[in-house]
Amino acid sequence: MYDVVFRNARILDGTGAPWYKGDVAVKDGRIAKVGMVEAKGREEVDCTGNYLCPGFIDAHSHSDQALVTTPTADSKVMQGVTLEVIGQCGASAAPRGMSPDEGDEDGDETLKPSWTDMGSYLDLLETNGVSVNVAALVGHGSVRRQVMGSLMRGPTADEMNLMKRLVAEAMDQGAWGISTGLIYVPGVYAGTEEIIELAKVVSSRRGVYFTHMRNEGPNLLEAIEEALRIGREADIPVQISHFKAAGKANWGKVTEGIEMIERARRSGLDVTADQYPYIASSTGLGAFVPSWVWEGGREAALGRMRDPVERRRIIDAVAGRDIWSDLVIANVSSVLDADFVGKSVADIAKVLGVSPEEACLGLLERNLGVVQIVNFAMSEDDVKTVMKQPWVMVGSDARALKKETAKGQPHPRSYGTFARILAKYVREERTLRLEEAVRKMTSLPVMRLGLQDRGLVREGMWADLVLFDAGEIADVATYTDPHHYAKGILRVLVNGVDVVRDGKHTGKRPGRVLRH
Repeated sequence: MYDVVFRNARILDGTGAPWYKGDVAVKDGRIAKVGMVEAKGREEVDCTGNYLCPGFIDAHSHSDQALVTTPTADSKVMQGVTLEVIGQCGASAAPRGMSPDEGDEDGDETLKPSWTDMGSYLDLLETNGVSVNVAALVGHGSVRRQVMGSLMRGPTADEMNLMKRLVAEAMDQGAWGISTGLIYVPGVYAGTEEIIELAKVVSSRRGVYFTHMRNEGPNLLEAIEEALRIGREADIPVQISHFKAAGKANWGKVTEGIEMIERARRSGLDVTADQYPYIASSTGLGAFVPSWVWEGGREAALGRMRDPVERRRIIDAVAGRDIWSDLVIANVSSVLDADFVGKSVADIAKVLGVSPEEACLGLLERNLGVVQIVNFAMSEDDVKTVMKQPWVMVGSDARALKKETAKGQPHPRSYGTFARILAKYVREERTLRLEEAVRKMTSLPVMRLGLQDRGLVREGMWADLVLFDAGEIADVATYTDPHHYAKGILRVLVNGVDVVRDGKHTGKRPGRVLRH
């Protein structure tokens, strides 16, 4: 007897092939039978009219700390996610010892890590239990910070050797690759050659290079070329993170970027990308002041902001930018700024009677350098153009949240990324076929990692499964009211165990830590 049999489902197998009607039986955490299942299950589920597919894979997640504090990963599993790829944009949970200028992205510095390296971090997730499967990358920025702090220079030979050793250790302890965040401190201070040398360490262990590129605006194409060069010279597969063009003057550049990537693929370079389906991004407000401000860490940066001469220098460096109306405050830690959540920097400047540049520095100063923002900088046409590329998969670029405890007004992608694609871009606008959308969420990211036993509805695969109503599925979270779970997800199994049942989280934690 099977544990559960899904009957009369519209099966989307994850390959992009047309759906077909059939049954799926699960036993001992794996898919035991697909097609016509004659034997009974302890539980029989009538799926008539609904779709059954592999669990969705968040190819770009920032849940590193969230999986420690919120192991149920509520906002992700409630939209069908069964595997998160963490450690993105150069920032990973390990190796680390929480340096003084690091904090949680929403300003919460109460989490004091009990781990030191990738192995002990992954062990902790296993001990605590998690509701999703986890694959971790090692962040270049985290490694560099451990060795060099936030120094704005290249590494010495000894420092380079130590970084290589830390990357090798993380890979040997289970990391699937290395990520960079080349607009963030300290990654922004690294030259291309430094990245190539570290990527070679990962390549020798058959890992992947994930990159938040050096520029996503006016120098987008140069940044793509750098990513491709790293892939060629390190002989490593490349994943371009959240592929987009930011800033109205740069809209349309993704078309030429796509051509560059296609040429690279034809030449033999394994390069893919991920994307979230929104016209707004989200990051820290600190990314919009010059990188030299942050040399030496957060305290040094705050000291520069308080020094009249240095403050004038910073303001002069950012003056004249036409960005402040697009930057909307998502989260702050200072009670003085609580009423500014949901308002743009330009609006805050008017309220305070100061310039937008002064308003920006004031916010950073009062919140000790950590202010989350949502940035409305992308074109809907670009989003669709990127989405149609067969080598672009889905990544939320967000961490898991629990709506009952979440703070501020974060980007709705934490709650709605996967449901939004199926609702807006499949059902409503027909940008993608349903089968292709599911492929981008399942077998494509599995291929990127090299996993052999997930991402498809096939006998012998782990039973990571999602049952959904294609007519009802929708992202409910909005920019102004984000804390709502997606609707239309009826059932989610992780390793054969229910984590969502009848549209509600069961609280179970059957997820596995997947080591490379």
